[in-house]
Amino acid sequence: MNIVVCIKQVPGTTNAEMDPETGVLKRDNIPAKLNPYDLFALEAAFRIREQAGGRVAAITMGPPAAEAALLEAVYMGADEGVLLTDRRFAGADVMATSYTLSQGIRALGAFDLVLCGKQTTDGDTAQVGPEIAEFLGLPHCANVVELPIVELQGAELPGAELQGAAFASSVIVKTAMETVVQTQRIQLPCLLGMDRDIFTPRLPSYLRKKRMTGALVRTLTLDDLEDQDPERYGLSGSPTQVERIYPPESDAEQHVVGGTAEELSAELLQVLDRFRLV
Repeated sequence: MNIVVCIKQVPGTTNAEMDPETGVLKRDNIPAKLNPYDLFALEAAFRIREQAGGRVAAITMGPPAAEAALLEAVYMGADEGVLLTDRRFAGADVMATSYTLSQGIRALGAFDLVLCGKQTTDGDTAQVGPEIAEFLGLPHCANVVELPIVELQGAELPGAELQGAAFASSVIVKTAMETVVQTQRIQLPCLLGMDRDIFTPRLPSYLRKKRMTGALVRTLTLDDLEDQDPERYGLSGSPTQVERIYPPESDAEQHVVGGTAEELSAELLQVLDRFRLV
């Protein structure tokens, strides 16, 4: 079973800045980490591979520095990492990002299952996964709150013979809707958006890192994709335009007082009364 997991490197701080002209996040010289939701997508992929066999490929779009996130995924258990990086991808909105990732997934060849984190902590749109599915023409399901159950054809055969996509026909998932949890059966290939906190993701393995040799991450540019029209990528392919962006105003007020316990109590009472908290 061939599984592709879409991951993203996100800022590891809340003090990130935005370019006031383009509305694009400034990612230079800020700490970065693997998007927390993607950890659960990776763990789901590894557990499905343990059940049905196959391979797991992690894919991301970003600058060359995003290779670190792919290496983390490989050290966790992915068989390979794929980095989509090209200056022509820069400044992509949700739609252009989704299209680029869909083209990257097509470039990997045959696949049975695409997994994504529910959303990212920098954009929080939760739209990339479903849009990838639309571009790939796949059935999809978001907010998956339990490890998908892979239905295998010929399940009476010994486990060693149940390797490869030919035996996987569908998956059963549980999805958190607004008021209920819905159980669905989806035919493969499909795309699933994994929610967080449904199990504990494994950590990168130091021993696996020491054992891994050769090229662990391969790089794809626009020239490696099927659709090489630059108008579909980056800022050119982004219909969403930011009119204005600015940091939120801070109205934090600090007031320091001193004195005896009685004086402090009286001052605190006045502050609470001013804000109508008493």
